Amino acid sequence: MFSKELDISYDKFIRTTDSKHEAIVKEFYSRVLASGDIYRADYEGIYCVSCFDYLSSRTANSSLYHPLDEKELLDNNCCPIHQKPCVSRKEDNYFFALSKYQKSLEEILNKNPNFVQPSYRLNEVQAWIKSGLRDFSISRASVDWGIPVPSDKTQTIYVWFDALLGYISALADGQEQPDLLNAVSSGWPATLHLIGKDILRFHAVYWPAMLMSAGLSLPKMVYGHGFLTKDGMKMGKSLGNTLEPNDLVSKFGTDAVRYFFLREVEFGNDGDYSEERFINIVNAHLANTIGNLLNRTLGLLKKNCQSTLAVDSATAAEGSAFKDNVVKLVDKARVHYENLSLTSACEAVLEIGNVGNSYMDERAPWSLFKQGGTASEEAAKDLVIILETVRIIAIALSPVTPSLSWRIYAQLGYSRDQFDAATWRDTKWGGLKGGQVMAEAQPVFARIENESDVEDKGVAVSKKTPKSKKTKSKQAQEVVGA
Repeated sequence: MFSKELDISYDKFIRTTDSKHEAIVKEFYSRVLASGDIYRADYEGIYCVSCFDYLSSRTANSSLYHPLDEKELLDNNCCPIHQKPCVSRKEDNYFFALSKYQKSLEEILNKNPNFVQPSYRLNEVQAWIKSGLRDFSISRASVDWGIPVPSDKTQTIYVWFDALLGYISALADGQEQPDLLNAVSSGWPATLHLIGKDILRFHAVYWPAMLMSAGLSLPKMVYGHGFLTKDGMKMGKSLGNTLEPNDLVSKFGTDAVRYFFLREVEFGNDGDYSEERFINIVNAHLANTIGNLLNRTLGLLKKNCQSTLAVDSATAAEGSAFKDNVVKLVDKARVHYENLSLTSACEAVLEIGNVGNSYMDERAPWSLFKQGGTASEEAAKDLVIILETVRIIAIALSPVTPSLSWRIYAQLGYSRDQFDAATWRDTKWGGLKGGQVMAEAQPVFARIENESDVEDKGVAVSKKTPKSKKTKSKQAQEVVGA
């Protein structure tokens, strides 16, 4: 339900219990062992069950890795992320010689700073490496569940040494006899690892070193995104303070939820949720700037042109500085998308809506229609230019608000198949054609009414009315039920 309601899909889902995954992990382990990068030693430290990791350690081997000093733990030895007490553990483990790859990792980040993004995450990784890499445990003697260490059934491969291989074992799908090199040849290296900042160390330090040890290529980029917070704290089931996505979708609709979090929370940073700001943002941007522009333009087209475009959009905008401005903003949005600057991408698309509204107000086609003759012909061209602008907005914003974009496309006279087949190339000016018939104007995004809106209109509100009922939008009901 979660992925369906939020218009999210995936190409492949891999479980680490898959027998093909286990075969790939064991082969990878053997390659690293053959490189001389695995050895056995005792390990003692403070362990977080939720992190599946030691947060501090004391050991006779000074090269062993401890990511946190004990002073960084919260009161009562609580994990700073999960805020639950850690436990003391001592056991005999196998270790990976991470310290051996200190210089190699430094060189990689110096030559390719884009390997870790955003830039402040790169700074974090470089600081970790600069402080001195220490070998880390890759097995557990106290865990029964997992993949056994080859040739030692008393040890289980540590979850991160195991789970990271899922990126490669997923490529072995369809292979009856999974083989590491065959899996790698099916799509490795990855273009992007998109991960939470709390597991950045595993992906940007451990994983590259492991791959180098096994003689495999590194991913092109590791992007560490931030957390959504509530009351200034990371949300998580283990903390019992989650903001349920399905409740938000049911209340406000898919488009509103996707747009707010992708636009308002700068990708890579933490972001805090505020319902008042949520409502204000989506109403102003989706209902007003974009929805209202489409609605009033279609209204004028119906009244004066029988809902039919007078000319091709390419012809209507010949020599137009306005069109050139839109083209520049589209290219700006493209660059931001490619760089995963989703907030900036949304801002660029919204600016197209802003200039569209300004063009409408400056040209005042309603007045030109009243003049008749040549002025009326110019007004008809203006409507084509504005509707072409909205068409481009629909495509440019579709990665963020796919449902809203489809509703816009439908009102422009396109079929669902035509919308589904659209790509970024369709943001090129000139899509609308003369004689194309537009649909009846309908709000593509209904404003969300909040309590203050209702009270401002002089409507009595019962104090017993649940807040969720006061703010639930008609749009949410329509989209969720679609």
